[in-house]
Amino acid sequence: MTMKFPNSPLVLLILSILSSLSVSWATSEPVPINGFLQCLPKQFHSGHPIFEAVYTPQNTSFRSVLMARIKNRRFSSLATPKPLAIVAAKHESHVQATIVCAKQHGLQIRIRSGGHDYEGLSYVSHVPFVVLDMFHLQSVNVSVKDESAWVESGATLGKIYHKIAQKSKVHGFPAGVGPTVGAGGHFSGGGYGNLMRKYGLSIDNIVDAKLVDADGRILDRKSMGEDIFWALIGGGGGSFGVVLSWKLKLVRVPEKVTVFNVTRTLEQGVTDVLYKWQFVAPVLPKDLFLRARPEIENNTEGKKIAEVSFIGQFLGQTHELLPLMSERFPELGLRREDCHEVSWFESVVFWAELPLGTPRSIYLNLKNKPIAFFKAKSDYVKKPIPKKVIEYMFKAMLEIGNIWMEWNPHGGRMSEISSSATPSPHRAGNLYMIQYYTSWFQDEGIEATNRYIHLTRKLHEKMTPFVSRNPREAFQNYRDLDLGANLYNQSNLLTARAYGSKYFEGNFERLVRVKTMIDPHNFFRHEQSIPPI
Repeated sequence: MTMKFPNSPLVLLILSILSSLSVSWATSEPVPINGFLQCLPKQFHSGHPIFEAVYTPQNTSFRSVLMARIKNRRFSSLATPKPLAIVAAKHESHVQATIVCAKQHGLQIRIRSGGHDYEGLSYVSHVPFVVLDMFHLQSVNVSVKDESAWVESGATLGKIYHKIAQKSKVHGFPAGVGPTVGAGGHFSGGGYGNLMRKYGLSIDNIVDAKLVDADGRILDRKSMGEDIFWALIGGGGGSFGVVLSWKLKLVRVPEKVTVFNVTRTLEQGVTDVLYKWQFVAPVLPKDLFLRARPEIENNTEGKKIAEVSFIGQFLGQTHELLPLMSERFPELGLRREDCHEVSWFESVVFWAELPLGTPRSIYLNLKNKPIAFFKAKSDYVKKPIPKKVIEYMFKAMLEIGNIWMEWNPHGGRMSEISSSATPSPHRAGNLYMIQYYTSWFQDEGIEATNRYIHLTRKLHEKMTPFVSRNPREAFQNYRDLDLGANLYNQSNLLTARAYGSKYFEGNFERLVRVKTMIDPHNFFRHEQSIPPI
């Protein structure tokens, strides 16, 4: 049966521009966007017309929809390749139709939930492509009875936390601290946060998922099989299909937790404190997560200074925390006045650097912070870094200026989970993970970008002898094209091993086998996707 469209302005607009869209896109051949648009309404008749979800460059809303979830200004310039269309799916049938029609008409799709892909791969491609935008698919259904939640991929972490807190004071979920991060990309890449030493990564607490494969079929864990489900939880997004939703296993948290943020400068001897942190943080009790954040700030005189913030969360109360810290880490000098006893949801507010007491409802409609240009990289550390290297690190950071690092301790539950339990292998043997993050707002243009990227790479290169090796491991959620990339729609297995071994170590080969099972013709691809054999 052929669907009949109402005589709406949106439909007339789509039909009126079809012929104008048969133009070249970086090639001399016609781009099949008109065939794609005509194909969409013929698929999966669900009672949810797809034309309401489609934006092309001729729509006045196209640019605002595209820009709304671009979180790195490096990929927002006029020269950045733009999609031929955006499908802002409002129903699972829209996802199915987008996949089937893009496949039929030779278009690549990029899948975006929150838009936080560090290299912009969820909304940029160098071949003809459409963006499948998941932001409308954001329902969160919490069941306290069986301690679970079904979460659609377009939901933000902030919304997930809010919905859990609405239902329970003693449940949470281990995931990141960025409230605008989308579930789809976060869970696909692993997902870590301040509960990981107690409960592991996000993917260690996901028990089911609904996937749309390259044929438009909707599969759950049972129908897809354990190999494919294993690949979804940490194998990276955009390789195996489109995950519509995830079933989370909620975890228990106390009604009150304790959080603190203590900052020390070079003048206050922070080099010695940070050196000692390496021996302490990974072996603290599971209930205590203590992040170190080296960063460059301006003092009251406008001079750049190096300092470290020690940011902690304890699943207990202050009177239990203080003697523990006094015994294990007296160098920090934690005091009672540094500590705040709050609910688990209020701790989420604290980690998002919002004022304590911020109304819970704000998490349902968070405004994005000003968008910066940035470049990020990651490392895993297996042996404490010498003091002399820490001293060099601070000098290099002062040269860069606009940089911070996060040292996130492992140990606890992270050391108990097998490196092959999920695609993310970074488990026992790691003391901590480093994120390097250089951002800039005012300096626009290619010269500034090249300068900041060069300095960030230089620091990363100088750290080589002191971090993991063979391979030099990296965290998939912090995508980094410096590790290797299949450019211009290529799918070279040797190139993929270059980045795949760093993100996934020995699990990469299993991911390749799964890819060959679920998507043998490699429809789902990007510069760092998993290729088939």
